[in-house]
Amino acid sequence: MELDGTPVSVVRTEGEVFAIHDICSHANVSLSEGEVEDCQIECWLHGSSFDLRTGKPSGLPATRPVPVYPVKIEGDDVLVSLNQES
Repeated sequence: MELDGTPVSVVRTEGEVFAIHDICSHANVSLSEGEVEDCQIECWLHGSSFDLRTGKPSGLPATRPVPVYPVKIEGDDVLVSLNQES
């Protein structure tokens, strides 16, 4: 999805909801098309994984983190702020 022109992927895993910038820092591809496991999202193109809590890559070829955004749950609504956490 896009919020104010910013691509954001919202992910629910391990009972938590996370919002992360949807573009891999290594290649211009959507992270939301990758697999999620153990609070990590994997870029489908080259296999870099990013921590959903911090945005930091956990493996090459990516070396730069991607932004993560604060999430708040209000009833059935998932609210995402574009103010970056990291």
